[in-house]
Amino acid sequence: MSTDTELDSGRYAANARYQRPWYWYDWANSAFVTTVGTVLFGPYITGIAKNAACPGLADGADCTTNLHVIGIPVAPGSVAPFTTTFATIVSAVVLIVIGAIADRTPRPARLLGLFAFAGSVAACCLYFVTGTRWALGVVLMVLATIFLGASLVVYDSILCRIAHPDDRDRVSSRGWALGYLGGGLLLAVNLLLLLAHDSLGLTEGQAARVSILSAGVWWAVFTLIPVIGMWQLRGQERLEVAQSSGIVAGSISQLISTFHDLKHFPETKRFLLAYLFFNDGIQTVIASSSLYGSEQLKFSQTQLFELILLVQFVAFGGALLFGWLAGRYGAHRTILYSLLAWVVIVALAYVLPVRAFVPFVALGVAIGIVLGGSQALSRSLFSQLVPRSREAEFFSFYQAMERGTSWFGTFTFGLVYQLTHSYRLAIVALVVFFLLGGAILRRVDVRKGILDAGNQLPKVV
Repeated sequence: MSTDTELDSGRYAANARYQRPWYWYDWANSAFVTTVGTVLFGPYITGIAKNAACPGLADGADCTTNLHVIGIPVAPGSVAPFTTTFATIVSAVVLIVIGAIADRTPRPARLLGLFAFAGSVAACCLYFVTGTRWALGVVLMVLATIFLGASLVVYDSILCRIAHPDDRDRVSSRGWALGYLGGGLLLAVNLLLLLAHDSLGLTEGQAARVSILSAGVWWAVFTLIPVIGMWQLRGQERLEVAQSSGIVAGSISQLISTFHDLKHFPETKRFLLAYLFFNDGIQTVIASSSLYGSEQLKFSQTQLFELILLVQFVAFGGALLFGWLAGRYGAHRTILYSLLAWVVIVALAYVLPVRAFVPFVALGVAIGIVLGGSQALSRSLFSQLVPRSREAEFFSFYQAMERGTSWFGTFTFGLVYQLTHSYRLAIVALVVFFLLGGAILRRVDVRKGILDAGNQLPKVV
């Protein structure tokens, strides 16, 4: 008679063929995250917002006039981080419901494609944000961010079905590495476009819009690989709760049950709390880096492209390196050391002199080394703490705090700037997120959490 472990091994072996197409969704969506979320959206929407608040403002001048949103004054320099904040607040509700639905869908690849294609359409429409239409840009970015998070709920949950516990650090790290490579390649093309915009008869603004459009198209086209490649992958068996209900009604019933059951997974909850803090710090550094570089350190858009391009390729190697380190020392310990590195990086960013490009590049290399590894290992470690048949539900909690959807960090960054008009103080305020996240993560008993979730212990915990 076969044991549960033998049955699991057979299931993972049968689904291992889906790992290759699964990697490609990291490649597909990372172009949008990098080109739009990390590089272009912050400076571009800030410029549009300044045009609306201060018409005729000379280049390089400070705009001290506030915009007003439902009567609330908002500084143009705070529009980008507040946009991310609002998107995350909405996502916190929407993604949790989507997770419950995703666990009950018979073809997860179809749902992945639906969300990805909707997000790519919103991203492509950012091309039409011109003049003073900053509100349109905010709405489209919120939609693209929510659909990105929804697609990643489905995508991340699939990792639990296609990779054995001993292989998840490696598989997750390879996906992240491929994502950084893909994002870096498109960023390189867009950098060339920005450098050659005059010879092509384009303004710098038009070149930026074309670059944004290319990221949306890239996202849609390369999503076809995982959707087609994983089309035959079946969803989980329907859960015992509300089996007779439809997908939506049954999902809501299941979601209510999951909230009640969270008390049985204290280590999983503790990890999510830690992740809320340290990932908010990581995501805010990523989302605000181009804004910090352009507004505080006075680097040109071309210089920022060059640096972030370098970071992408360094992160490719960093993700693979951290996957190897996790195989030797465990993902938990490796993530903790990466958070110490983040504290040092943010502190150094605070003291960087204006227009000192070489130190800025050195800091970018350090970010690249820890960036991919800390994110990839967080995903694989969490997959070990998720109870079976509820992967997407639990990853919906995870995704509400993932990528560009952090809101504590971006709100803090935007609020500190709103109060002080100093991006230096805004960036150094993020240290507290890494310190709090690391302190909570250190208390997570990973071995107990894996067993509580009913999962098999990997060889190295």
